[in-house]
Amino acid sequence: MIETAATGRALADLHSHRNAIEAPRVLKFHAPEIVFGQNSLGEVAHAALRLGARRPLVVSDGGLIEAGWVAHLTSLLIEEGLAPTVWSDLTPNPKDVEIEAGHVVYQESGCDVLVAIGGGSVMDAAKGIAILAGNGGSILDFEGVDQATRPIPPLVMVPTTSGTGADVSQFCIVTDTTRSTKITILGRALVPDITVIDPRLLTTMPEWLNAATGLDALTHGIEAFVSLGHNQLTDHHALRAVTMVTSHLAHTMTDPSDLGARTSMAQAALEAGLAFTNAILGATHAMSHQVGGLLDLPHGVINGVLLPHVIRFNAAHDPMPYVAVATSLGLAEARGSAEEAALAVAERVERLARQVGVPQGLKDIGVSDADIDVLATNALRDACMSTNPRSATHREMVDLFRTAL
Repeated sequence: MIETAATGRALADLHSHRNAIEAPRVLKFHAPEIVFGQNSLGEVAHAALRLGARRPLVVSDGGLIEAGWVAHLTSLLIEEGLAPTVWSDLTPNPKDVEIEAGHVVYQESGCDVLVAIGGGSVMDAAKGIAILAGNGGSILDFEGVDQATRPIPPLVMVPTTSGTGADVSQFCIVTDTTRSTKITILGRALVPDITVIDPRLLTTMPEWLNAATGLDALTHGIEAFVSLGHNQLTDHHALRAVTMVTSHLAHTMTDPSDLGARTSMAQAALEAGLAFTNAILGATHAMSHQVGGLLDLPHGVINGVLLPHVIRFNAAHDPMPYVAVATSLGLAEARGSAEEAALAVAERVERLARQVGVPQGLKDIGVSDADIDVLATNALRDACMSTNPRSATHREMVDLFRTAL
């Protein structure tokens, strides 16, 4: 995205608005070393070596093995004199028991560095294994902020989807199989050491996964931009991500092999990840984590259903941040009132979600009215809710879930 004069003015107005209501803060910006570009997969072995690898654990899944990327990567590692072990016994939305089983493999194989090649589930699983390798215990012990206090093994991430942001984030999301919910583990130590982003790897994604991860990146951008944890270092990354996803996601659905569009989506996912790992997120993710834990569904699809409703909910409290989003998207309503701009952003998100095949409501993916009370209770406890720009009572959260049905 090239920032237009109108977007620049909207950002300046927003910063003036925020400066009037927010106290000055000392800012930190967390980011890994980033290697980006077509054919960059060959850099992974060099990255692992620089981190001291001799016996890396390669974490992946069956889909990536079938696509041939895991074999390609392990051959590159072996060519550099490394002795990799491959572990892929995990499912989408990685489960506590799976991560603990992966840790056993890490220990028994005498591994020293983790290399994750896959989507968000694979990268979160690698982070979970690293936490256990450094700290012991059960992965559920580390729910919350900075609960993993001991050093963890080095992490190299190779994302194969365009949206989760796990390759640059300080988040690890794990499904608690006993409570049928997702827990959030958050900490600076979870920011990977090196991420290698090769857009070629995005071309083998199934269509549904492309849609889901793209909408996840869009949600990251919007939630980071309006988050209470936002700052001037994250705002531009967030806004760029929103514009790039909106401009390129649908095209990658109709022309999956277009590497130009894939590169733009890879950058959008990266920008969104850099934004949200520093600004944190909001109610969409707090709610989505609960639905995903209950029904074991694709996270980005749930976000695509929920995000328009959360935008409207938050805009009722303060619509001003959405003016800059509407301006960057070229929406005519950006020239109207802030309320009109916010509603137009929600409508644009909804239109994109329908365009890429996301269901209209939560009931279409299996949520029932009987689930809502528990979902609302757990969403209010989620770490992402702490930075949502509007607080919510239990009644309001119930109503928001019901509106999204």
